[in-house]
Amino acid sequence: MTGEFSESWLGLREPADAEARAADLVGMLPTPVHVIRDLGCGTGSMARWLAPELPTPQHWILADRDPKLLHHATSHVRVPGVTVEGALSDVTTLTAADLDGTDLVTCSALLDLLTEAEIDALVAALASAGAAALFTLSVAGEVSFDPARPEDARVAEAFDEHQRRTVDGRRLLGPDAPAYAAQAFEKAGATVVTRPSAWRLGPDRPELTAEWLRGWVGAARDQQPSLELDDYLAARLERIPTVSVGHVDLLAIFG
Repeated sequence: MTGEFSESWLGLREPADAEARAADLVGMLPTPVHVIRDLGCGTGSMARWLAPELPTPQHWILADRDPKLLHHATSHVRVPGVTVEGALSDVTTLTAADLDGTDLVTCSALLDLLTEAEIDALVAALASAGAAALFTLSVAGEVSFDPARPEDARVAEAFDEHQRRTVDGRRLLGPDAPAYAAQAFEKAGATVVTRPSAWRLGPDRPELTAEWLRGWVGAARDQQPSLELDDYLAARLERIPTVSVGHVDLLAIFG
């Protein structure tokens, strides 16, 4: 999606993310939780959502490969009893040693950008460290519109193909990621709980819904350039529909 990792896009989606996340999973976290590492932290929205829900003191290690986003995140997580540090790093290089002393590893909208091998390595690192995982808002490949249009299914199919594309030799899991990750965690000995965490978009969130529509249609067009989607997108933007965009939240606990 164009602008997926920009500050403006992440800021636009933050309220919808917070509303969608499965809050009941927070109550299932093993205690105590003092040190949290947030992978692909973006602007720090996960910490702003989760930190107030956990007992203090807490120390958050905000990890991202984008130094601009990392600076923003470490500057904009201000919760009483919570300390923050930044770690310029890529989730695909995470090791068990990086997680020494970590109680919980979190991420949002990240698993679908990884490959099977990268998820396997991530799960292995978590299992070795014994850290719990709360991975939220992984794309599930479920989109529904009200009102519906005949083109919806074809666009959704092309978008899902785009999510599963191969990039620099890496075949992304896209909407297959939540199920794959759950299975990988279970094989590694974790107890796994999943919850649906759908975005609710529509006329009450016109700016976010319009931006999502542009990105969703744009990815479909990139995947299948033969699709004629100008009229479809124009019609959708002229009358903003109500949309449910499926995601999955996953909690994995070792021990």
